[in-house]
Amino acid sequence: MKRGAWPWLIAGAAAVAVLVVLLVPRRGQAAPHPDPRPGVTADKVLPLSLVPGSPGALDAYEAARRVPHVLDGVYCHCNCSKSFGHRSLLTCFESDHGAHCDICIGEALLAAQLAAQGTSLDEIRRAIDARFGS
Repeated sequence: MKRGAWPWLIAGAAAVAVLVVLLVPRRGQAAPHPDPRPGVTADKVLPLSLVPGSPGALDAYEAARRVPHVLDGVYCHCNCSKSFGHRSLLTCFESDHGAHCDICIGEALLAAQLAAQGTSLDEIRRAIDARFGS
């Protein structure tokens, strides 16, 4: 490599490092959680007979059926709202998407567990942001 190329190489590496720091999401940041819809139900959640047998998938779909009002108020940190137009974590379980995504499964199981303990939606959101935050 030519001697005059080193400053350009170092400057380029520094520029890439700055872009990574600025553009890569940080874990634990608060997410834009949706407001749960009044009267939301689990009617659109995929039937268990159609859920692929991924580890944890059946439990996650059962969780979506038990607490749709909670999952409808939670942002999914796999960013499917941007990729697939999902409204909330509940939407992930209206197709087989949730069965193939460890983030969706983990968020649903955590939300259902905390809801069963009487945890408020705001506290559930904070716990999910802390564990899965983007």
